[in-house]
Amino acid sequence: MISDTMNPVGTLYVVATPIGCLDDLTPRAAETLKAADIIAAEDTRTSWPLLSKLGIDSKLISYHKFNERSRVEELLDKLNNGCQIALISDAGTPCISDPGCILVEAAAAAGIKVVAVCGACAAVSAASVSGFDLTSFAFYGFVPRETGEIKKLWSRMLNDSIKTAIFYESPMRITATIASLAETAPAARLCVCNDLTKLHERIYRGSPTEVLAELEANPNHKKGEYTIVMETPTVPAEEEEKPLPETLLFDYLMKNDCSIKEAVAAVAAKGVYSKKELFAAGVRLKALLNDEL
Repeated sequence: MISDTMNPVGTLYVVATPIGCLDDLTPRAAETLKAADIIAAEDTRTSWPLLSKLGIDSKLISYHKFNERSRVEELLDKLNNGCQIALISDAGTPCISDPGCILVEAAAAAGIKVVAVCGACAAVSAASVSGFDLTSFAFYGFVPRETGEIKKLWSRMLNDSIKTAIFYESPMRITATIASLAETAPAARLCVCNDLTKLHERIYRGSPTEVLAELEANPNHKKGEYTIVMETPTVPAEEEEKPLPETLLFDYLMKNDCSIKEAVAAVAAKGVYSKKELFAAGVRLKALLNDEL
């Protein structure tokens, strides 16, 4: 971290921390945390092992979803008075389904420099090992708890033109969530990443039904958080509305000098309607045209 002595205003550093293995912390992130005047942590207890390893034993304050709005003014005031602040979450990149967006937005609006210190992110890590098409993907955060909201989420994913979806789930709810997908999206392909970079790391691949069976067979499946990458099946485009058989017969009769019987045979050869359907349409058309079969 390089201090700008010409600018008394501090900088807000959004620092990615490991999602499990502490060795995944980048050298730049370590330097930033050591040089920061204040480290705003989602949970100071969770961040303690990492900071202790770096030899940082002070300047920690809590910044979580329950106090992030009330703490914004305090942190902005410190930034405006020259403090260098590092924002970290429990694991991974702040603001990705973690606190931080409110502070970042407020700092940017106040003209305070906001710097990304890149590193681990569970969603991107899971996507990278999925093998799915990542030309574009949608991130949905944590699966909601209410049944109605879960159904709405599945509907959004399945109807989205972006066919790769990424979302988080807790170990206590993972089997219920995958069972719900097995019912709602049985043709989907899943890459379910559990406890990435940690003790119980495991990746489950397959349909929702296949993954559910593997999860239930694993006695440790309730240990560690989950990141799910889902490739939803492409819904076939709806067929264009077929013209009425009478329309096809009439069109053929207008372009060809023939009887309705001959028109039926010719139109049936195109495979749009069966001869039976076309004969019935020919009878209706005969009544309209007062012609003969």
